[in-house]
Amino acid sequence: MLARNRFILLLAVGLVLAVLSFSLQYLQLMPTSPVGEEVPRGKSRKRVNPVVHTEAPEPDPIADAYRYCNLPNQTEHTWEGHSLADYKLLSVHVMIRHGDRYPLYSIPQTKRPAIDCTLSSNRKPSHPLLASFISHMAQGGRGHWDASLGSLPRVPNHSSCEMGELTQTGVVQHLKNGVILHQAYIRRHRLLPPDWSPRQVFMESTGKSRTLQSGLALLYGFLPDFPWSKLTVRQQWSTLFCGSSCDCPARSRYLDLEQKRQYRQRTSDAELEHNYVAMATALGVATRALRAANPVDSLLCHLCHGLPFPCANSNARTQGACLTLNHFAVIRRQQHDDERERQEVGLYRRYAVLAAHPYLNRTALRMEAAVRRRRKGIEEPVFALASAHDVTMAPLLSALGLEGAGFPRFAARLVFELWKSPEAKEGKGKKGGTVENAFIRVLYNGQDLTFDTDFCRDHDRHSAQPLCPLSNFLNFVRRDMFSIVNATSYQEACHLTVL
Repeated sequence: MLARNRFILLLAVGLVLAVLSFSLQYLQLMPTSPVGEEVPRGKSRKRVNPVVHTEAPEPDPIADAYRYCNLPNQTEHTWEGHSLADYKLLSVHVMIRHGDRYPLYSIPQTKRPAIDCTLSSNRKPSHPLLASFISHMAQGGRGHWDASLGSLPRVPNHSSCEMGELTQTGVVQHLKNGVILHQAYIRRHRLLPPDWSPRQVFMESTGKSRTLQSGLALLYGFLPDFPWSKLTVRQQWSTLFCGSSCDCPARSRYLDLEQKRQYRQRTSDAELEHNYVAMATALGVATRALRAANPVDSLLCHLCHGLPFPCANSNARTQGACLTLNHFAVIRRQQHDDERERQEVGLYRRYAVLAAHPYLNRTALRMEAAVRRRRKGIEEPVFALASAHDVTMAPLLSALGLEGAGFPRFAARLVFELWKSPEAKEGKGKKGGTVENAFIRVLYNGQDLTFDTDFCRDHDRHSAQPLCPLSNFLNFVRRDMFSIVNATSYQEACHLTVL
């Protein structure tokens, strides 16, 4: 009996020691003081793993190039149309970059990439709406076309692509964009009634066929089989979409200084210069001629379409010489370096503010009018689409403070949403609502970047009002965005002396 009691006692002591040992090991993992900020009393503390701070990895130039291609077979998770319950969507303003296109330049002493620029629903990439889109575009003569747009083809139509022509990939990219916006704004929010009026839909494009065709493809995905009789397409004569406000001497001066900076940066890059010499030698052309041909444009086309990189036309000296993925990677790496330096120097940002203001100002005026509804008998566009270029969208992103978003890919889309809170009430004796009850969201390629913009970065998204007030945007466009050039208005900023 005595032996049995001793055994039980030893077993109990061993169990207590085991529990105590485990507890001490666990407690050692817990911080002795809160990490980052003080934890309020009364709340349980959680284990906090230490954060190891490391330098951000260098971007992979090839992976980044594939993102630029924006292949339409990829699945997207988008946030257009998402907002708080009971908020009403008043209007949507969209700017897009045209879709995938044939190169604007050809590489000397090489064959042009063989790409078919006619449309066929039986050829990849395709889309469920492609066949009906082709048929609908054939009826486009019923539409209303501004200036020279009526003479442009409404679909790409050359079996051997012409320079800068939209490809079938580009059409499919924007049909897909249109379907995304249809799901968000028509099906979820019923932004437009079935019998929408011509004034409720606004579309504008530059005079290039690739922007016109891209806009029509998105519009068809957004409003399948839309009635041509209700559509008027306006032409923007400038790629900056500056309308009647294009005269801005300071803007041109900032751009000139930025281009000179870019030239100095590129010519001082020893690796890049060596790369161009090697490429030119392989092709049997002068280095200067190869630079002027902007080979990255053509090489991107080969990469996006899965084509082998070009080789030199056969002759005794260059037979079998081809450009390589490594040649391409060096140029793309230099473009990343240039973009980083561009942000640090700040010349481009000053140019961008003056370049983007006219478009932003028109968008702000439309939004304010939609909220106040003061112009009787005139309907503001509920859906406004601007089909543009990379040289339109890049300064717009920069002016908004979204330089980290990267260079606009093919078929990039930038969306401004206007919302009204459920508390908004029409004041007695007033002709409309007030901007205090209106809010704005900014989305880029489906991602909500509202609180990354300069005008809403300081707004507390966790406050009682988690959306960005429209007044922030209005003040930014009318005054605050010009602080970077020490001015208080667009006219003043445009006529400053730039040294």
